[in-house]
Amino acid sequence: MSDEAPETFYSAERWQNWLTRVEEEELDPDNEDSARLLINLQDDAAIAIVKVISAFDEGRIDEDRAVEELTEIREIVLQEVEFEDEEKTILIDGVQTSLVPVFYAAEEYIVAGASGKEPVSEFITAAADAEAQEELDAALGYIVQAGTLIIDGEELDMSIAEELEYGLVAEWLNGLDSLQSALSDPEVVEED
Repeated sequence: MSDEAPETFYSAERWQNWLTRVEEEELDPDNEDSARLLINLQDDAAIAIVKVISAFDEGRIDEDRAVEELTEIREIVLQEVEFEDEEKTILIDGVQTSLVPVFYAAEEYIVAGASGKEPVSEFITAAADAEAQEELDAALGYIVQAGTLIIDGEELDMSIAEELEYGLVAEWLNGLDSLQSALSDPEVVEED
């Protein structure tokens, strides 16, 4: 193995393996195994994002390479997916939606660091208020700021999700939960 081999953080093949599993399995969102498959798929992408952040923090890659790697992973994971089973397409779309702020938070963290010292919950409340006003760009911005704080070591208390209406902010919080899990235990999720 060459000492100069560039570190690989994620691949289109890895994502495709997950999609193939989703396509082959009978998915029932109320079934624990089905839900676990979708969570593992989402967590696996979050782990890849955290590995890029760690490589940057440890000085193994520079800012440009880190942003490039995140962009590459984002293009793989957020690419439109069409299954014959429309419900599976909707489920994957939900996973992708949850991961959007994780990508942006990672990029923001690498380029600008954490967003101040306010508690994570303040940003989430602000995001929920913005969503209620149909200001979705502002809502996403607040969630991304919360994400940079989580990357910086702040705690996300998921009980805040219970107070939210179901909508984009709730889905995005789901992604931040995966980010927090990946930061606390960045082990690779087994694909099979």
